[in-house]
Amino acid sequence: MNGAEDPVVRPWRRRLLAGMLALFAVGLVARAAYLQVWQDEFLQRQGDARYLRVVEIPAHRGMITDRHGEPLAISAPVDSVWANPSALRMSPEQRRALARLLGISPSRLQRRLESGGREFVWLRRHVSPQVAEQVRALAIEGVDLRRESRRFYPAGEVTAQVVGLTDIDDRGQEGLELAYDERLRGVAGRKRVIKDRLGRVVRQVALLQAPRPGEELRLSLDRRIQYLAYRELKAAVRHHRAKGGALVVLDVNTGEVLAMVNQPSVNPNDRRALRSDALRNRAVTDLFEPGSTVKPFVVAAALAGGDYTVDTPVDTSPGTLRVGRKTVHDVRDYGLIDVARVIQKSSNVGIAKIALSLPRERIWEVYNDVGFGLATESGFPGEPDGRLPFFSEWSPLTQATLAFGYGLAVTPLQLAQAYAVLAADGVLRRPRFLHQAGPVEGRRVIDAAVAAQVRALLEQVVSPEGTAVKAAVPAYRVAGKTGTVRKSMAGGYREDAYLAWFAGMAPASRPRLVAVVVIDEPQGRYYGGQVAAPVFSRVMAGALRLLDVPPDGLPGDRPVRLAGVEAP
Repeated sequence: MNGAEDPVVRPWRRRLLAGMLALFAVGLVARAAYLQVWQDEFLQRQGDARYLRVVEIPAHRGMITDRHGEPLAISAPVDSVWANPSALRMSPEQRRALARLLGISPSRLQRRLESGGREFVWLRRHVSPQVAEQVRALAIEGVDLRRESRRFYPAGEVTAQVVGLTDIDDRGQEGLELAYDERLRGVAGRKRVIKDRLGRVVRQVALLQAPRPGEELRLSLDRRIQYLAYRELKAAVRHHRAKGGALVVLDVNTGEVLAMVNQPSVNPNDRRALRSDALRNRAVTDLFEPGSTVKPFVVAAALAGGDYTVDTPVDTSPGTLRVGRKTVHDVRDYGLIDVARVIQKSSNVGIAKIALSLPRERIWEVYNDVGFGLATESGFPGEPDGRLPFFSEWSPLTQATLAFGYGLAVTPLQLAQAYAVLAADGVLRRPRFLHQAGPVEGRRVIDAAVAAQVRALLEQVVSPEGTAVKAAVPAYRVAGKTGTVRKSMAGGYREDAYLAWFAGMAPASRPRLVAVVVIDEPQGRYYGGQVAAPVFSRVMAGALRLLDVPPDGLPGDRPVRLAGVEAP
């Protein structure tokens, strides 16, 4: 048979093979049908889990502007460098080149990439467009760029402590960026995408939720006045070799903060140089004893009760007053003077005698009504309440020293709010950092006639016979008060460290602006009239001109009638 196959067996084999193939084909068809019909959702999920992802679409952070729409904080798109260590394919030359572009050593780069199986690790956040392009040109498998958003501050250090700043993830960390973070941040969107094995998006499948950008925040700040105030405060702090300073400008009619600056400051665009202490908004968060700037409110309490008039005589001889274990001093013996001269000459003895003759609760009520001892409710984060002891705790010495600004503590913003009450004929309006288009209702806390009388007394302080002649503004009537106070320390007061204050308003006939200046530890000259008053004068002169406020101090000025109403 020579090894030939049996012709009888051959057809059987063919039929068996054909049957097996047919059975296998039926099995495949059945399996395919089973997977496609009964297992479709499971397989779809498995496939999606490997390639389909839901990713977040960042919401654009809202812009912060000044009252005129000038940008103070804006977000711009930037690239960040990331890697997928599990899919990384990088030569030693590429590693060295990448490390050089990222500004780190190759060994540090390697440590970042040794992630223990992670599929995502940041290598460098917020790189420049030039660096991003060079990283892209390296074409390293497993290294890619992701588009993010970075916050920029066009005004830099001029508005740093007020506007604040965000962290690297664009979340508010300081200042108004923190206070209004929820409004500025918006709501992130979501989209479904297909990613390759290296984690790169290769196709967008569906938009699940569109991002909702953050609100634009329009502040009350006037960038022109802010720059002016910053320049003058910085120059004064440098000239007097002071430790620091703060300045606040308020709109009397609305309570809006038109300018608020601090020294020292910092550029929020340079994150390498940021220091937490330099970011602190001292005008809102730091408490100081206000010194003689509170004397007008003691006089307001005396006038309101009818115990005194501006002409009531006060004997300040011999220039000292013994109260308990302490002695109150004047710079010299002013003798018998009236209440107006007590304020004009800033007599500690005179104001102490007035205060001691009044019910202590009346003084406390005036202090409390104008906002001492209370946060202003401005909405700025970190604002303290201040310090004002309750009148039941006052001894005669406390009552005397509180009258010239020792024993209580206020922020510059709280003092500005109090002076705005005098400027607004006794109406309290809370300070605000957001722009207010219309009029703002307030609450009367001092009788209008009393407030007007106190303003007239404060005008004499800025006269040639007063303590603040350097606060005068050409062509405008100015009312204000100086303050010079020793800085406190554990167990008492320092003999070599002072705070120099000036608080005032203009035009005095119908005040539009209030400003408060404090210089911390000036060297050499330290009196408020010498150090803080000139800063007030320069800032107020520029601000009044910028706002086109008509002058009221020109030679021969007389009351004028506007729309049938006689102006004061």
